Formats: sequence, structure tokens, C-alpha cells
Amino acid sequence: SDAAWSQFRSMLEYKAAWYGREVIAIDRWFPSSKLCSSCGALADEMPLNVRTWTCDCGTTHDRDVNAAKNLLAAGQAVTACGAGVRPQRSSPGGQSAMKQETSRREP
Repeated sequence: SDAAWSQFRSMLEYKAAWYGREVIAIDRWFPSSKLCSSCGALADEMPLNVRTWTCDCGTTHDRDVNAAKNLLAAGQAVTACGAGVRPQRSSPGGQSAMKQETSRREP
């Protein structure tokens, strides 16, 4: 199954490059379903049978919808900052999240 996932990712990256898009891989341990998409609080324990939960801020979340919102936000952060949430297989470009502006040379 690991080889099949690698093949799928390779095809997805090829198609994305073909159409001028970018594939952003988020770390598999990113707590997307336990992280409140409204306030950013992280729930301690959440078994897989919990499908809806309410954060301390009062927001009620569907686990899958909340995870989708958090993954979208993480992908947009990567796009804005130019750094990965996890190391990519090949980094054809991009900058470190620490350095956002190009350095200027003083004449």
C-alpha cells in the first residue's frame, strides 16, 4: 500500500506541474481534526468515534469539516510563506518562512 500511495502522489505532482499548480503535503501527524478552526485551541484526547465536538470557545465542530478547514489554512500558510509544513521530496523553489523578503545589495 505504501508503494501505491507513492505512485499516486507522483502522478498527482506530475499533473499539478502540467497545469501549473502545486501539491502541498501536510505532515501526517498535524492535528487537523483536534485543532479548533475558530480559536486555535487544541483538544487533548479525541477518539475516532467522536464525530462532533464543542470547543471551549463555544464553537461546535464536525470533525471532518473542521479538519478540512485546518488543512486548507495550513496549505494557504505554506503558499503565503513559501515554506513547507513538512519537507517536500523536491523543493524547486520557495523561501524559508523566516525570510520573506529578498535581500538587498548595498552599492
